[in-house]
Amino acid sequence: MNEIDLFQQVNTSRLIDVLSEEEKVRAHKLAEQINPKNHALLVSFGLPAQSKLLAFSNVMLEQVQRKDIGQVGEILDEFMKNLNEVHPEDLQQEETSFLARLFGKRKKSIQEVLSRFHKTGAQIDRISVKLERSKNMLLSDNVMLDRLYENNKDYFHSLNVYIAAGEMKLEELHNKTIPALKKASLGSNDPMKQQEVEDLLQFADQLDQRLYDLKISREMTIQSAPQIRMIQKSNHKMAEKIHSSLMTVIPLWKNQVTIALALIRQSHTAAAGRNISASASDLYQKQFNFITGTERGRFEIETLKEIQGNLQASIQETLEIHFDGKRKREDAGAELSVREGELKRKLNA
Repeated sequence: MNEIDLFQQVNTSRLIDVLSEEEKVRAHKLAEQINPKNHALLVSFGLPAQSKLLAFSNVMLEQVQRKDIGQVGEILDEFMKNLNEVHPEDLQQEETSFLARLFGKRKKSIQEVLSRFHKTGAQIDRISVKLERSKNMLLSDNVMLDRLYENNKDYFHSLNVYIAAGEMKLEELHNKTIPALKKASLGSNDPMKQQEVEDLLQFADQLDQRLYDLKISREMTIQSAPQIRMIQKSNHKMAEKIHSSLMTVIPLWKNQVTIALALIRQSHTAAAGRNISASASDLYQKQFNFITGTERGRFEIETLKEIQGNLQASIQETLEIHFDGKRKREDAGAELSVREGELKRKLNA
């Protein structure tokens, strides 16, 4: 039986019937150890599993509220800011009109454009290193969450054994022990027999309350399981998007920028050559247009604009995944804090 099926059946079936054979043996042994004459020991029944669960919930809460996860969003914001500062159309150097010059609306010089693209390229290289680290952090985060999931599953099974043992004992008390003691007290003139019945009824009520507390603890493990998987899914999606950007979109953008900048330099070289030799310039320009397939590199500029748009869209999508995952972490953290408080109150009661 898989974990999902067991999660669903614990509240709908007789618990002992859905346990594994090994767990059934343990449950029967625990049930035999429950002594109706020892009310004090009942308080500690299931306490080892609850104490481990409390320690686990602290680790889980720390994992959900990890501060360094937020750094991914800051890195992506920085990336978008750098991309928004460069405009591929600036690489199309056209003559500035007289009116534009008159009113100060000049285009940026080629030196300014080249400087801006070179600076942005260097910044993106540094950001790419940070993104690579963030991707590795997300993947290692998921490895840790896998271990937490397995721990949570162990606590779930452990609590089930205690609950099954308590339910069997409670069933035995209500169906056999208490009715037999009541019957014996009716035919006896000993008033202490009736007190024994009252004590046993009180013990049954205490056991029932203890089982309720253990079921509340188990509910914590049931709710934690999908939360862990939800966080892992967000981490995996974000790591995939970062990997795609690092391995495909960013290199493609840098490649197109390199081509565009090379075309500009070639274009300026050709212009300088025309002043030296018109015939040589014509030959060079024809060869240049033949190689690039377009005049003044417009095709490459449009390609660069499209690639940069795709890169910005990819980073924006990664940001949205990050914010969605951050919101889910905050929700999960709030729920865990509430349940951890409840568990602490139960253990300190």
